[in-house]
Amino acid sequence: MNVTEAVNRRKSIRAFLPEPVSDEQIAELLTTASRAPSGGNVQPWRIYVLNGAAMQRFRTFIAERPPGPPAYDIYPPKLPEPYRSSRFKIGEDMYATIGIEREDKAGRLAQFARNLDFFGAPAALFCFIDRIMGPPQWSDLGMFLQTFMLLAQEAGIDTCPQEAWAVHEPAVSEFVGAPDEQRIFCGMAIGHADWDHPINSLHSEREPLEAFATFV
Repeated sequence: MNVTEAVNRRKSIRAFLPEPVSDEQIAELLTTASRAPSGGNVQPWRIYVLNGAAMQRFRTFIAERPPGPPAYDIYPPKLPEPYRSSRFKIGEDMYATIGIEREDKAGRLAQFARNLDFFGAPAALFCFIDRIMGPPQWSDLGMFLQTFMLLAQEAGIDTCPQEAWAVHEPAVSEFVGAPDEQRIFCGMAIGHADWDHPINSLHSEREPLEAFATFV
């Protein structure tokens, strides 16, 4: 698989098979992903991996802890156009794949709650960063995580990055043993997609080149 194929095939998977992924394979992917660009070679990512029995303990642990305020603004408070419409549409498209109408608040909340189960994935990671770091280092996190996800695609492994974990920072920090000077950025489900589940048929749209690129 070349890079273009990996980019086009990668998608956020929201239903996984129980087929395991080994610690050794995750470690290899993380090691290679650490070659991602990093300004000043700071390498600000701090990763905590859950797999096997740790996943089961975490699921029990997090179920008993309610969410709190987000560790950061996941979206700007007043998201303007065209960003607001893009966000709204992907949500509507996702719920449409599983037949949950807009009026079905309970159904939507239940689907959102599946974030806490990593959508059934057998393994996961949490990405943290030191609280002293600024926007350039947060950008490094995105490049690291994208590199990991593309390498996972090459290896036949699927993923779903999850900023929803920002509302569970204290609980996640406690479970993984993250020090106080670190803050959470996201979680990521890791496993093999259940392609028979309709939610995985979702294919998000992208704007045409002329909408976001200007050749000066």
